[in-house]
Amino acid sequence: MILIPDVKRKSIGVFGLGLSGIATCEALAASGAKVFSYDENRAARDKTLDTEYRCEHPKDWPWQELEAVVVSPGVPLTHPKPHTIVRKARQENVPVIGDTELFARAVNALEPHERPRVIGVTGSNGKSTTTALIGHILKQAGEDVYVGGNIGEAVLSLPAFESDAVYVLELSSFQLDLTHSLRLDAAVFLNLSPDHIDRHGSVDGYLAAKRRIFMNQTAADLAVVGVDDDYGQSVSTRLMANTGTEIRLISAGSALGRGVYALDDKLYYNLDGKTAIAGDLTGARSLRGVHNFQNVAAAVAVCERFGVAPSLAIKSSQRFEGLPHRLEEVGRNGKVLFINDSKATNADATARALTAFNDIFWIAGGKAKEGGVTSLLPMMDRVRTAYLIGDASADFEKQLSDTVNVVICGDLEKAVEAANRDALKSDAKSPVVLLSPACASYDQFKNFETRGNAFREFVSTLSVGNGEAA
Repeated sequence: MILIPDVKRKSIGVFGLGLSGIATCEALAASGAKVFSYDENRAARDKTLDTEYRCEHPKDWPWQELEAVVVSPGVPLTHPKPHTIVRKARQENVPVIGDTELFARAVNALEPHERPRVIGVTGSNGKSTTTALIGHILKQAGEDVYVGGNIGEAVLSLPAFESDAVYVLELSSFQLDLTHSLRLDAAVFLNLSPDHIDRHGSVDGYLAAKRRIFMNQTAADLAVVGVDDDYGQSVSTRLMANTGTEIRLISAGSALGRGVYALDDKLYYNLDGKTAIAGDLTGARSLRGVHNFQNVAAAVAVCERFGVAPSLAIKSSQRFEGLPHRLEEVGRNGKVLFINDSKATNADATARALTAFNDIFWIAGGKAKEGGVTSLLPMMDRVRTAYLIGDASADFEKQLSDTVNVVICGDLEKAVEAANRDALKSDAKSPVVLLSPACASYDQFKNFETRGNAFREFVSTLSVGNGEAA
């Protein structure tokens, strides 16, 4: 647990009692603060009944005494409109922050020789994989590494600071919006595609939140920027003009005069004026696809700065097991391979999955996001049939039917059965049934994890084709 400095006997509100909220309450209470908590969900409130931070409605909080209100990342700050708790805090002149800001304050209170190294990763797509991969490579190199934030453990649940340890944090735009004093030894901006517009008001607002990852960096720190989209290029240009931080560019398809990049399934690096090959990327089965090559490039750029040779980083990447719901192999039925990419909740993420395979029997649909799947039409030559589920089915059929064969299945179980049957009967040598929905899950599932787990379960119960379902 991370203890928070300078909060003893001070009053702090915590709104939202998910994993990060409870961890925040625990850390603040252990640090001597007086904690006032609340959640709009009754079940979440009940979890605090036997604690020293038992829930009280915010109307009963001592607002004149509060030092801050720590809100969960999902609480809207500005769009579509500020949440009630945010409006109340602003009326009372009480700062609104997140748990990552408390982590930052705890780091900043340390003497320089006590300070651990902290790495942060953000981006519209790939940040979880990159965060986990950096942690994996550094652990393989013998470092004491703790991974958390928007992935795995809540940031304040991580072990107490050790001066020789590395903390690797996945940081969402929501978390960055609530963070002001975090300084990262290495900050990674992977990419950006239009998303979360309802929360940030515009793409510019979303980009501004992501750029906050570089806030407070010094000349001693490292900034890693993906330049495969226009947004990343603008970020790199801005950083080069306005900071003295070392900047390493990364790409998954373009040669760079300086940086780390992938071409023809190989990773190259030029960090000292000389280009060299780090290694072959095809050996990393859990990191298929061009988008994952960008993730590897980012990890190599960071880990080289932390003393890991690029060639060793590539070897470690080949031993990386990957993350659930991100191009995850979940089974095989005869010649048919089943891939769970439930985390692909927008078209840009699905595009990355579609480029990783051929002869795809594609399961898509759910709660559609702005833009639908029209951007994926150029990739339909890789798709044999699209099996549509959920609320988006009718719209996706209109967008796709002139380009690819479409079957409306309604629900995921029927889609898996149909895709499996058609893939087995096809003339494709190595067909792939790919769940990559390009949609949110909450029309039929609680979240993308639940959707991915259902897919895995349906695959496990398939009848045997020319082999055994795994």
